[in-house]
Amino acid sequence: MLADNAGAVLRSDGSGVLVNRTPPPTSTVLFSGDLIETQQTAVARIEASGSAVNINSQTLVQFEGDELVLEHGGLSVNTTRGLRVRVGCLVVVPQNTADWTHYEVADVDGKVTVSAIKSNVDINSGGSKLELVKHSPSIRLTVLEGEQKSRDDKCGAEKTLPASPADGPSLNSPWAVGAGAVGIGVLICFALCRGGVQPISPSQP
Repeated sequence: MLADNAGAVLRSDGSGVLVNRTPPPTSTVLFSGDLIETQQTAVARIEASGSAVNINSQTLVQFEGDELVLEHGGLSVNTTRGLRVRVGCLVVVPQNTADWTHYEVADVDGKVTVSAIKSNVDINSGGSKLELVKHSPSIRLTVLEGEQKSRDDKCGAEKTLPASPADGPSLNSPWAVGAGAVGIGVLICFALCRGGVQPISPSQP
């Protein structure tokens, strides 16, 4: 079981730490998809083969095997296995997988801050499913050892999609206004043209 889950174990003192909304034992095996939450001053630690992650207090993170999905809070990652951290559409990736990489990631109020403590890391954007649908190009930002850089966790503004046929045309659009004007003109012409012609009757063939 440990081998199948890369030997990932969560360690904590059991106070103020939740796994899938439930207080865990002080040592518990993690499975892909497990949600870890630390409250107030509580902290926890993930230990896996080639990686160790300290989870700060007031942090919400999902374990995904070779990747951690940070919802909010902060992590301190030590890894020789290239363990990644995803925040929104950003993915923090160690450059060096042959030696230890130590980096920290914090997500507070929509701003992601990455600190490279040992070795360089890359911040790749445009990697989320939403960005792939939009065909947005991937952008890479390198954080050198000893540096700290920040970015928003959203890659670009949302695009407004065109209305579907089921939605119907907007009444304020130029096409709708033009169509309305043409329709009114046709009705007026029809009324005027009909006004000068007498109806056909048996007495007036």
